Amino acid sequence: MNTICETTDLLVFSHLRWDFVFQRPQHLLLRHAKYRRVFYFEEPVFGMTEVPRLHLRETVENVQVVVPYLPSDIDPSKFEAAMTDLVDELIYEEELIDYTLWYYTPMAVGFTRHLEPRATIFDCMDELSLFKGAPEALVNFEAELLARADLVTTGGHSLYEAKKNLHHNIHPFPSSIDIQHFSKARQKLIEPDDQVFIPHPRIGFYGVIDERFDHELLLGIAELRPDYQFVIIGPIVKIDQASLPVRPNIHYLGKKEYHTLPLYVASWDCAMMPFGRNESTRYISPTKTPEYLAAGRPVVSTSIRDVIHPYQQQRLVHIADTPEAFILAIDSAMSERQSPEWIDRVDHYLRDTSWEITFGKMAALELEVTRPKARRSSPVDRTMALSSSGAVQ
Repeated sequence: MNTICETTDLLVFSHLRWDFVFQRPQHLLLRHAKYRRVFYFEEPVFGMTEVPRLHLRETVENVQVVVPYLPSDIDPSKFEAAMTDLVDELIYEEELIDYTLWYYTPMAVGFTRHLEPRATIFDCMDELSLFKGAPEALVNFEAELLARADLVTTGGHSLYEAKKNLHHNIHPFPSSIDIQHFSKARQKLIEPDDQVFIPHPRIGFYGVIDERFDHELLLGIAELRPDYQFVIIGPIVKIDQASLPVRPNIHYLGKKEYHTLPLYVASWDCAMMPFGRNESTRYISPTKTPEYLAAGRPVVSTSIRDVIHPYQQQRLVHIADTPEAFILAIDSAMSERQSPEWIDRVDHYLRDTSWEITFGKMAALELEVTRPKARRSSPVDRTMALSSSGAVQ
């Protein structure tokens, strides 16, 4: 690891809770935490306090999760000022004199634009403006962040193509894989209790179940093949759970911890990605694609651009959009599961893909944009500033 990243702290602003699901931020930031202090600043929690305050907890992997608490009745016009004070309080208390800013959410720009980091990085993992419930201000904040950022990375190639003309230093880093973790599913593993009694063939999905999930497609394929069992793993967010199809052969098992996923996938006969084709899925690059493949499961997906290229083009996954075509694709995919030729293609493609490689390339780009160390405010300066703002009592 380069000496810059070993000596500078990393202050991350994210729209995702650290403990929600284990995905791109966790894969990358846990690797950073081996070399530097990482502070993961979440979105605020409203209520449970009468005055703005911070709660810090350290994960077992040395990431400091920072949760801001705000009064439920806080005046919206005072939101940014309160969050600015809490950011300054964190910087003072943790002596963040030399640091890099890393954004997953442009919404944090409103209360961080006053900071003077060594570098500013925007890891644009999704097109958040197209997600359900996206704030109206998000587009303007992203434009400001793009103007401020020294480096922009995207979570997939289609997202890169959409934004490549918006920044002078932008690079695609699509979904990667922890091969060692998911390849465990190629072995015979002890099945979890809540799946062991589900008959075969099993067609599985894990991930967030939200507006990107095509529940009408799931209903269609479940009705066409009542003898196939559809295992759905993951939290349900932003949609009414009652809107999801209910059939004897559809099994919702809820959210599971990342370390248990291979135990479930190991006994699936096929993996699926029934994503809707809508605004929210236009630029997604599903991390589960290489994860399913590393687990040795054949995959059927709807026509998501970053799945078609490169996975379908490399004859690694099957693409279908209608219930009838999806069932035919599942049957075809299951027939190749034991094919040595298919497994060889999968392993050949994945051999140069890993989060460790992605992390190393992104760290090298950070080094290129990190400015020489300059004089920064001392802890005493920060104390005076915070005292005058009322953030430090």
